[in-house]
Amino acid sequence: MSKVVIVTGAGKGIGRCIAKTYATSGCNVIIAEKIVSLGLETEQQILSEGNIATFIQTDVSVLSDIENLIKKTVELYGKIDILINNVGIGTWKSPYDITSEEWDEVMNTNLRSVFFCSREAAKIMRKTGGSIVNIASTRAFMSEPNSELYAASKGGIVALTHALAASLASDNIKVNCISPGWIQTEGYENLRGIDHKQHFSNRVGVVDDIARACVFLTQDGNDFINAQNIVIDGGMTKKMIYEPD
Repeated sequence: MSKVVIVTGAGKGIGRCIAKTYATSGCNVIIAEKIVSLGLETEQQILSEGNIATFIQTDVSVLSDIENLIKKTVELYGKIDILINNVGIGTWKSPYDITSEEWDEVMNTNLRSVFFCSREAAKIMRKTGGSIVNIASTRAFMSEPNSELYAASKGGIVALTHALAASLASDNIKVNCISPGWIQTEGYENLRGIDHKQHFSNRVGVVDDIARACVFLTQDGNDFINAQNIVIDGGMTKKMIYEPD
C-alpha cells in the first residue's frame, strides 16, 4: 500500500509544494489546512495531475481539530507513515507592543501544534513505525528586530525535535527538523541580484528545495538520520558580511 503522508499548512507555499511532491511520488496525501479555499485548491491541483490527495480542514492550534485530522486519516487509510509539521505564522512587531493573545496565537499555531500533531500521529505510527519532519527556520539561530514571536516558536521546534526523537525511538519513529533560510514562495522573478548574492549558492531558495529534503529525510533507507536539524539556506547563515571602512 502507498505511504500515507499528512502535511499541515498545505494550502500554499512550502506546504503545498511538499504535498504535491509526495503525491507525485505515489503517496496518499492528507492536506491539513485551516483555510478551506486554499486546502481545496491544493487538493484539486493534485487530483488534476492524477495523484491522490484529501483535504481535511484543520486548525492546528485547536487540539480537537488535530484529533479529528488523525481520526479521519485512519478511517481513510488505516495508518500514517509520515507527518510533516509545516504550518507556521508570524507576527512582526516591537516586543514592547506584543499582546499575550498574539503570543499565544503564534505559539499555539507554530510550536504547540508540532507537539500535539506529533503525539497524536505517533499513537498510530507506533504500530508500524514512521517518520516526522518539523519545519523550523534559520530564525531560530539569527534574528532581525521585532521577530521575537517567530524566533521563539521556531527555536522551540528545533529543541522539541530532538526531545521527540528520544521519546519515540523505541516505537521506531524517527523525528527530524528542517530549518529553511530565505525561501521565496512567489514573485521570484522580482528578486534583485544582491538578494541572490547573499547566498553561497548564488540564488535565493525555492519551495522545491524544502520539499525534496522532506522526501529524502523520510525515505526508508535514511533511518540513520534522526534527531537532526538540517539547515537549507544556500549557505546564507555561514556567509560573513564584512564591509571595512
